[in-house]
Order: sequence, then structure tokens, then C-alpha cells
Amino acid sequence: MAPEFRVIGVTGMPMVAAGDDLARQIVEAAAAQGTPIAAGDIVVVTQRIVSKSEGRVYPLDDFVPSPFALAYATWSDKDPRLVEAVLRESKRIIRQAGPVLITETRHGLKMANSGVDASNVGGMDLVCLLPLDPDASCRGIRDAIRARTGIEVAVVMTDTFGRPWRLGQTNVAIGIAGMKPMRDYIGMTDLDGHVLRVTLICVADEIAGAAEMVMGKLDAIPAAIVRGYAYEAGEGAAAEIVREQPLDLFP
Repeated sequence: MAPEFRVIGVTGMPMVAAGDDLARQIVEAAAAQGTPIAAGDIVVVTQRIVSKSEGRVYPLDDFVPSPFALAYATWSDKDPRLVEAVLRESKRIIRQAGPVLITETRHGLKMANSGVDASNVGGMDLVCLLPLDPDASCRGIRDAIRARTGIEVAVVMTDTFGRPWRLGQTNVAIGIAGMKPMRDYIGMTDLDGHVLRVTLICVADEIAGAAEMVMGKLDAIPAAIVRGYAYEAGEGAAAEIVREQPLDLFP
């Protein structure tokens, strides 16, 4: 049979608030639309709903701007409180690219503005921060789905990243549970008999990108089911995807 897999958007979920049980909401919404969670599925969730459920949405007034934040905000025409939130969530500033700060977060992620975002957070003058430990968040959702349904699934948390060399953004995996993030071809031979030496496919990012196609940014579909993809089960982590500093071409 020709290989295939299916991506199903999970519709009908309520607006997420702090303390909500995401596993219950996803399981119930998936069942209500006639596509209940099945063994071997990959449940994909946006960073935004995880952050909301974990209480990572804060008033901008919680961030009193430092002198640097005030100066940078004046130069870049940004809210100085937002700049301060970005700085507090960063381990270091990598570059200033126009009005965008390219930072390394406490998680080791290298991204624009430390992942701090003010869109789709439930009101004005609010800001959403990344979960403290995205991999742990995914494990919690995976375990809660298992406890509720008895079904074993993998979980991928997504966020939107820009990319070197290419315009536009795509969703990538910033948290994983229940699967290995990579498919390793190193040491295998290609169709011509050449030994592959560097081919390491980040399937977690590919799953995140595929799921975005049914989730969108403005469609209020914060979760998806990837069904039929033969992933390698295991205790993988998105932390494995982050390139080590000595190997980073864009330090």
C-alpha cells in the first residue's frame, strides 16, 4: 500500500483558561466531532493553549522596563513593557534585527522575542510566555490522556519560528512526549549504495508543520491529531533538537 497519514483538526474546544484540563478538553472535543483519540495517534497542541492552562499569561504592567528596555523601545517603536518581558525570558541576546530581538531562551531555543507574544491571549495589555518546561508539559498531557482513555499516544507542542535562509514562518516542535524526535539514517546506504553520513530527519518538526495546515492562526483550532504516521515510540524530548552551541552556524 502507498504510505499515507492523516491530519485532523480538533474543533469545538473552549477558550482555555488557567488551570484547565487540556487532556480532558482534547479528548472530549475529538470524540464530539467523531474522531476520538486512537492508540498510536500523535496529539499536537499549540504552545499558546499550554501556556494559558499553566497560567503563563501576565499583564504587561507586571514588567517594569529597565533602562535598556526603555531605550530599545524608543528606538524600535515598541511597548517598553513588552521589551522587558522579552529580556526577562531570554538567557542572552543574539542579534538585534530591526525591531526584532533574536534571543536564546532559558530552554535553549533561539527565536524572535523569546517567544513572548501578545496575540490571541484573551485581552489587551496581556502577554503570553512560553511554558517553563515544554517537554514536561507534553508528558503531563500524554499521561493524562492515558489515564483518561487507557490509550497510548505521543504529544507534540508547537510554536511558530522563522528560519535562516528562507522567508516565512513554520511551526516547529518545542515540546515532545512519547516519541523520538529524529529519524536517523546515518550509516544506512542510499539507492546508489552510498553510505549516509549526516542525514538526521527531525520528524517532530515535520509533524508540527503538517499539523499547522489544519490548525491555522485565526481558526481557533488549537489542537490536531496526526494519525497513521509510524513514529518511533520512546521518551524523546524537544531538548534533543536544539543544536549544541559549538555546532551552531548562527551563534
